[in-house]
Amino acid sequence: MVSFESDYNNGAHREVLRHLVETNGKETLTYGLDEYSQRAKEKIAKACGTAAEDVFLLSGGTQTNATVIDAMLRSYEAVVCPETGHINVHEAGAVEAFGHKVIALPQEDGLLLPSTLENFMQGFERDESRDHVAQPGMVYVSFPSEVGTIYTAAQLAELYDCCRRHGLSLFVDGARLGYGLAAPGCDIDLPFLAAHCDVFYIGGTKLGALCGEAVVFTHGNTPRCFFTIVKRHGALLAKGRLIGVQFDALFTNNLYHHISHHAIDMAQSLHGVLADAGLRFFVDSPTNQQFVIIPNEMVERLEEYVSFIRWQPYDNENTVCRFVTSWATTPKDIFKLSAPLTLGQL
Repeated sequence: MVSFESDYNNGAHREVLRHLVETNGKETLTYGLDEYSQRAKEKIAKACGTAAEDVFLLSGGTQTNATVIDAMLRSYEAVVCPETGHINVHEAGAVEAFGHKVIALPQEDGLLLPSTLENFMQGFERDESRDHVAQPGMVYVSFPSEVGTIYTAAQLAELYDCCRRHGLSLFVDGARLGYGLAAPGCDIDLPFLAAHCDVFYIGGTKLGALCGEAVVFTHGNTPRCFFTIVKRHGALLAKGRLIGVQFDALFTNNLYHHISHHAIDMAQSLHGVLADAGLRFFVDSPTNQQFVIIPNEMVERLEEYVSFIRWQPYDNENTVCRFVTSWATTPKDIFKLSAPLTLGQL
């Protein structure tokens, strides 16, 4: 059965696997000090306009979020995010397990608008009881958002300006960053992103790697002893080369760019199939996640042909379902979804 359930339900891109196999017999240093990890960091830094010493390779998204947030906040500080933010809804309280409250604010199509943050901070700063509560110290957003939408360059710049006015760090979760950068209408690139936040990461797990995320501190602001903090959070691999080799491949010959654009091409085809079937969309997403409203009786029948996620109830008769494309999605996969929709089999 074809799966549109997620963008990490395949192994790794063939070029990543090839590089892993070719380097397998090479003895290297451990804990990410190997030549492949160093080369990957240099390539990433060059693409972002930062320094290689400010790039760190971690093992997974939840570990990365919890580690970066814990490293950048003081013990009494909290992280602000949109109410749909991944750290708020899908990470089992990992951030709060390390002692940092998550403050969830209203969102609009998955985005934390600068005006919403500004209003919250003004209210907080006027509150005479503010010393009795967790202190906002960081803002967390993701690009793309949890529902596949993206910030414009103007929105991100305004959000970062708001953060700086109020003494907040801005952290951008880039688990699906490549798919956001490749989306139609996106006016952000890696150097712009690096200039308009304090830290972000480039997702590998969802973009052709077996595992791994590349954290980038953007203004020479890497927290003291960050390597040690990574280890303390269980996010440091002894065989750090596993991640380094993969990112070395992903950032060679624009592979990361190419596979991101492929997933977006497949998502646009997917969008067309769903729209032609007369289905309504829950949110207008230009990225690889498509959210569609499907009658409940059709959901069960469609699950006989392809797999996808029942995201949330829409009303008593309909369910919001998520369909996801990836670097591994093929036109044949799209056809296997279109056939039951267009041939009246549902």
